[in-house]
Parts: sequence; C-alpha cells; structure tokens
Amino acid sequence: MSAMSLIDRECVRRLLDSEHPDATLVFVRGDCVVLPAAEVDDAHKGLVIARRDEVMAQLPEGAPTDGMLDDLAVRLDNIVRDLGA
Repeated sequence: MSAMSLIDRECVRRLLDSEHPDATLVFVRGDCVVLPAAEVDDAHKGLVIARRDEVMAQLPEGAPTDGMLDDLAVRLDNIVRDLGA
C-alpha cells in the first residue's frame, strides 16, 4: 500500500472489532474514526465511508486475513478520495 493511503488495515480492523453493533467508519480531519451510527451528526454524514455490516458483507466467513483487510482498505480509501478527502 502506498504511503499516501488515507485508510489502512488497522482502520478497517478497528471498524470490524468495534463493540458498537452499528459501528460506522467516518473520515474526520484526516483520520478514520469509528463511531456508533447514532453519533454521526449532520456535520459528519457526508464523511461516512462505510458501516460495519457493509464491510462484513464483503468478507468470507471466518477471521479476515491481513491481505483481505488490505484489499478492503484500498477500496475504502478510494471511497474517501471520491468524497473529496
């Protein structure tokens, strides 16, 4: 992965490991932040990258490998860039 990535494997892992059932990945001031959906206010709605259930749907059963997390990070990084980050 390039040094210019905005979303990395650890960011994806934080989303998947969050204790919040409605965990949402948001890009705030240059950082990926995992918040419960209820805490995503109007100011951040446009910065929502993905919900955990959306990300989980892209993974096969079982624990994801680092390679799977890296692939997801690249896809999510592209979403962030499309949002204009």
